[in-house]
Amino acid sequence: MTVTGVQLQEFLAGLDYPVSRADLVRWGQENGVSTEMLQMLKALPAEEFNTPAELGEALNTLV
Repeated sequence: MTVTGVQLQEFLAGLDYPVSRADLVRWGQENGVSTEMLQMLKALPAEEFNTPAELGEALNTLV
């Protein structure tokens, strides 16, 4: 996938934690993220993320 680190940082900036995968997908849809980013969110391995670092690590495994 071609989502950049900058795009990930921008995405993570506005979230409140803990956050679920379903909430991330919904947030992405409401905020007009790319189809590619939505696919990444749906592919996340965990159901919930407690910190930005935890979510960032999970997203980085998909990039």
